[in-house]
Amino acid sequence: MERRAVYPGTFDPPTLGHRDIIGRALRIADHLVIGVAINRDKGPLFTLEERVALVEAEIAPLLGPGRAAVTIKPFEGLVVDFANANGASMIVRGLRNTTDFDYEFQMAGMNRRVREEVETVFLMADGATQAIASRLVKEIARMGGNARPFLSPAVANALYARLGRTDATVQA
Repeated sequence: MERRAVYPGTFDPPTLGHRDIIGRALRIADHLVIGVAINRDKGPLFTLEERVALVEAEIAPLLGPGRAAVTIKPFEGLVVDFANANGASMIVRGLRNTTDFDYEFQMAGMNRRVREEVETVFLMADGATQAIASRLVKEIARMGGNARPFLSPAVANALYARLGRTDATVQA
């Protein structure tokens, strides 16, 4: 039986933390569906299409023969419904700290009440990526700081271009 999982997120922008969780999720699932959330309430910096393209580029090095299959899909609505629609029995969530755990624990309990056949699997963030949050990365970049240590070069370039900044205007 194929172990199919979904990894939902806004990915605005996708960070090295996201890539870490995706890489590790590929070791426990045969097929990973990365759900790029349509969340109008968050007011994303990048369009849905741009976020999907950024995630596609980020995971390209993780793909290949003998590795888990990956699909990237936009979605809106409940994650458990997205999981069900994609034949997934697992929702993968990354945890950076106890604050994440408190929120995710409650969400996992609610998801289980809605669809008991879908399990939530928590993966602890790698120590090198625990502090990374897309919201904070965008704030650093907006305020003229250097967000490059938290992003791949391609995503960092896209972020600074979106903000109208170049390397010359970014503090080291």
